[in-house]
Amino acid sequence: MNSQRDGEQHHSSNNAKGPLDGLVVLDLSRILAGPTCTQLLGDMGAEIIKIEHPQRGDDTRKWGPPFLKGKDGADTGESAYYLSSNRNKHSLGIDMRSEEGVEMLKELAATADVVIENFKVGDLARKGLGYDDLRAKNDRLIYCSITGFGQTGPYSHRAGYDALIQAMGGIMSITGLPEEEGGSPTKIGVGIADVMCGMYACNAILAALHHREKNGEGQHIDISLLDCQVAWLINQGLSYLTDGNIPKRLGNAHPTIVPYETFPASDKDFMVAVGNDAQYQRFCEVLGCPELSTDPRFATNADRVRNRSELVPLLRQFTIKQGAQHWTDELEAVGVPCGPVNDLAGVFSDPQILHRGMKISLPHKQSDDGQVSLIGNPINYSKTPVTYRKAPPTLGEDSLEVLTKYLQKTREEIDDLAARGVVSLGDS
Repeated sequence: MNSQRDGEQHHSSNNAKGPLDGLVVLDLSRILAGPTCTQLLGDMGAEIIKIEHPQRGDDTRKWGPPFLKGKDGADTGESAYYLSSNRNKHSLGIDMRSEEGVEMLKELAATADVVIENFKVGDLARKGLGYDDLRAKNDRLIYCSITGFGQTGPYSHRAGYDALIQAMGGIMSITGLPEEEGGSPTKIGVGIADVMCGMYACNAILAALHHREKNGEGQHIDISLLDCQVAWLINQGLSYLTDGNIPKRLGNAHPTIVPYETFPASDKDFMVAVGNDAQYQRFCEVLGCPELSTDPRFATNADRVRNRSELVPLLRQFTIKQGAQHWTDELEAVGVPCGPVNDLAGVFSDPQILHRGMKISLPHKQSDDGQVSLIGNPINYSKTPVTYRKAPPTLGEDSLEVLTKYLQKTREEIDDLAARGVVSLGDS
């Protein structure tokens, strides 16, 4: 095993069953928000049938480099982006433009528990795959629609993209260096609007399943990237709604706690998260400036917030005298929250992260060494653990299995559909 995989937890199919074992999800989504949701459901034990374009597949398959390296050392067609959110799924390549493809999807939906889609408003209804169409044959169906702006409202017809939503939803306006330091509105470094929307969608589906368990009825879930983005403005959103003042960018600083930001050491920056006045006193003692803890300008957190522009430069004059490791060791010893500013190499070699199983690998037949590295699921159940049963599938690799199991198609029928381009069989 090469060094890249040192410390990984290796997984293969096992007999463990997650809390959603037996649940069938028809996944008509692509890109990131929907796939994030269905990967979570899959990790919890649900069977995910991922529908893909028979030739192109999920758009993100081509969003690279980097791509997974094959046995010949060349790039495969599996991008890191695609691999990030598609484990525990079965790929069925099917042409949704064909009548036969649509009819097969209707049949699959008739026996599914959940349908998830992220098409533009009205697109699936025009194909006969809208919520009203599918619930006619399956009134217990939970149908989750993920869009950029929702099923209603003046923007409902627009396509939604993560960066656009980060801009319109306000998070960029409070992210980045202050204007006086040359900063400008800054996008978060991952597709967080998509990811959070997927998480909200997962929560909504689980609650809808609970309702169905009690009342026997399914329902339509309408969830949008923009709504979710606004929802997780959290304290900053409430700050504006409370006093009407528009929050400004503070770089790595906290709007209502000081000191709570990165500080320069002699070698690199480190993070300090002083949460109360007692921690602040110990912080100053370790730095060798106890007088700053009794200074009336800085004695309480409210004082420090009001006078941050005076305090922070004073503290930085002390932190620059020693290396980051020195400060984090000394501060941790007295209970002041702190830590390094890790790059991703530091993250995936951190002993705590490795111990918690946040770096895993699964067997993958196209990989150069037969394994693919993935990020683990952070949920830890005591009775029904999440399971890692299947690496992100290659395009159409499960078409034969799905069509046989759920639609009782014969091999001859499936080969005919493949020959006419209605389905793709991939590696199946």
